[in-house]
This record gives sequence, C-alpha cells and structure tokens, in this order.
Amino acid sequence: MSDLQARFEQAQTDLKSLSERPDNAVLLELYALYKQATAGDVSGERPGMMDFINRAKYDAWERYRGYSSEAAMERYLEVANAQLGR
Repeated sequence: MSDLQARFEQAQTDLKSLSERPDNAVLLELYALYKQATAGDVSGERPGMMDFINRAKYDAWERYRGYSSEAAMERYLEVANAQLGR
C-alpha cells in the first residue's frame, strides 16, 4: 500500500471520530472525492429532479470527472485535514 493510500484511509477513520459533523457542503465534497478516488469517473444516468440527495451526490462527483485517483486522494486529504485542524 502506498503512503498516499495509507494517509487516505487514516483520514477516513479520523473523520469518523470528529465531535462535530462537518457541514453538508464539506460532506458532499468528501463523498465526491472518495468516489472519484475509489471508483473513477461518475457513470450512469443523472438522478431525477425530485431525487435531491442522489442528484446532489451525482453532481458533486461529476465536478471531479477526469481527476486521477491520486489527485482525488490528495484533494480529499486537504479537505479532511482542514476539518481535522491539521
């Protein structure tokens, strides 16, 4: 496992132990970056207008289309570390 992969996984664990949950915008960005890092570009049909949550997740993930797994992990770490006060 690479150092980047290890730091990425540790950040996921550390975020779960926060005393206060990050706001929805941060959670959405973390979700999108996690998906881009682990699954690659978003695929499938965009959820319908009334499926607010899944549509927001899809749109957030779509913003990172083309990012490499490594670039998405690096950005995830930046956002996570800001939340963790590092």
